[in-house]
Amino acid sequence: MTTQYGNQPTGQQHHGAPQRGASSNVLSIIAIVLGVIGFIILPIVFALAGLVMAIIAKTVRHERLSTIAIVVSAIGLVGGMVLGAVLSSM
Repeated sequence: MTTQYGNQPTGQQHHGAPQRGASSNVLSIIAIVLGVIGFIILPIVFALAGLVMAIIAKTVRHERLSTIAIVVSAIGLVGGMVLGAVLSSM
């Protein structure tokens, strides 16, 4: 907006479009799913891939769910290996 005195701004700020990371949590959701799958089968493959995706979502894309995805993937990785060790010793 302009004032009657020319093209001077009136102090009103126009907010741009929201950042992509603020509205898109695609990598985080995929990482959560991979972490859960990794808890059940092949934790070194699935949960580790989920952990890498969650870290990328946190550092590069600044997604909101990335912290949850890191926790779920880490639990899937460690828990899946412990579960595999317990089941294999039976």
